[in-house]
Amino acid sequence: MSTTPPLEAEIARRRTFAIISHPDAGKTTLTEKLLLYGGAIHLAGSVKARRATRHATSDWMEMERERGISITTSVLQFEWQGHHLNLLDTPGHNDFSEDTYRTLAAADSVIMLLDAAKGVEPQTIKLFQVCRMRGLPIVTFINKLDRASQDPLDLLDEIEKVLGIPTTPVNWPIGSGPDFLGVYERWGGTLMRYERGESGRKATAEALPLDAPELIEALGPRAHAQLVEELELLEGASLPWNREDYLAGKLSPVFFGSAMNDFGVEPFLNRFLELAPSPRPRSAAQGSIDPAQPALTGFVFKIQANMDPSHRDRIAFVRLCSGRFERGMEVTHVRTGKPLKLNKPLQFMAQERTLVEVAYAGDILGLWDSGALRIGDSIAEGKPVEFEGIPRFSPEHFVRVALLDPMKRKQLKKGLDQLSEEGAVQVFYDPVRLEKDPVLGAVGLLQFDVIQYRLRVEYGADVSFVRLPYQYARWVEGPPFSESKFDDPGRTACLLDIEGRPLILFATEWHMARVIDQNKALTFIAAVQPGRKGAIV
Repeated sequence: MSTTPPLEAEIARRRTFAIISHPDAGKTTLTEKLLLYGGAIHLAGSVKARRATRHATSDWMEMERERGISITTSVLQFEWQGHHLNLLDTPGHNDFSEDTYRTLAAADSVIMLLDAAKGVEPQTIKLFQVCRMRGLPIVTFINKLDRASQDPLDLLDEIEKVLGIPTTPVNWPIGSGPDFLGVYERWGGTLMRYERGESGRKATAEALPLDAPELIEALGPRAHAQLVEELELLEGASLPWNREDYLAGKLSPVFFGSAMNDFGVEPFLNRFLELAPSPRPRSAAQGSIDPAQPALTGFVFKIQANMDPSHRDRIAFVRLCSGRFERGMEVTHVRTGKPLKLNKPLQFMAQERTLVEVAYAGDILGLWDSGALRIGDSIAEGKPVEFEGIPRFSPEHFVRVALLDPMKRKQLKKGLDQLSEEGAVQVFYDPVRLEKDPVLGAVGLLQFDVIQYRLRVEYGADVSFVRLPYQYARWVEGPPFSESKFDDPGRTACLLDIEGRPLILFATEWHMARVIDQNKALTFIAAVQPGRKGAIV
């Protein structure tokens, strides 16, 4: 009889992960196939046709459904094979926001999705760098093998050269495009055949040694000979499987398949649950916090206002890091030291939400928030525990806000204050004339469309934006500092963020390098910890 305590057993079956990809690599399709297997949805939708009556299950904002893209992070929770999965569905548009960066702080592992024809693309590189910064283990799924693809050996070489992470293939494709016959799993010696039929595909799996006559007959002599040759090459070219290296983010197991045709997704999900870690210890100011410690702890990684516009709600998404949660329990809001009663905890499936009675370390909760919580805040039962903050990254695009109706200034301020607290956009002000129209900074251009839409729909403030000619920004720390020294319109500009920290905008990378070289007494910073003045990343 097992003596494993219920708390440890529940935590052990949790898997909290995110999927990262470049646009059009098939992330929405893969997400919905995973949900379909988990019984979370009964019909896998498609967002290809923007006017279709079905939309991605993970999209909740009307603007997302209108455009057929994911803009905000959704939390999708479901059960599969005795595991409880928390899937953090991040924006898939190329103008992604800081929402993606922050969400990766709440994940324990990552699925990196690549298009077999396009390989490693720009957004994948950006997101991979954030995963590496956090030491997240990464499983790679190479998608769309039923279409014309790059040579799989070239794809592995590209991953290693561009991303700097070695790979070890778990399965191996047999052909591609019209010649795609299936995949052979190296770890289990299993052939999964891909057969085109009236329904698009039919997959059958059977355990067959490489030299089995049945395998040669199934593939044909030519394809079989190529498979044997490529697998022999892999034995010498790829690294052997090492779980410790994978958990340290130093080795990525690779799978091949086709999410659209549901080929290889179920075996991939089963293997992923074996590979992906359950919740692990988290770093805090008080030391490492073990997930199995009884006291509940967690941190806020996302705030979303107006998910239900008719109720003007504000939800703080909390990643539980240790202990067991029960509805109605009281915790401490660590930043303020005040008690916080957890009466209305929610779990989500896009627009659908249910009250949560019990949850464990690794789970994601949505807490009704009156405005007290901020991104990066910690909650704790018993002794205060303060987790490492979530960085705010320097923006890459800037606009000045022009309010179309001067009578709506109050609504504009309220909207910008709340959207800034959500992390949807960064708000800056002129250091001399604070009443001047604010400047907004964003990581991706699409964020400005979202802000303009939400200001109009949720706050009744119509605005237009004037693009500013700056591409880079750095916070500045250290004496001596003078705003006027950086006042060179069109080349550099000085602003203050909402916490009063000076930020310098630069028109080009050359201007930034020149200014930094000329001001060696100052420190120029690419990311800061919000809410902690002077705490620099």
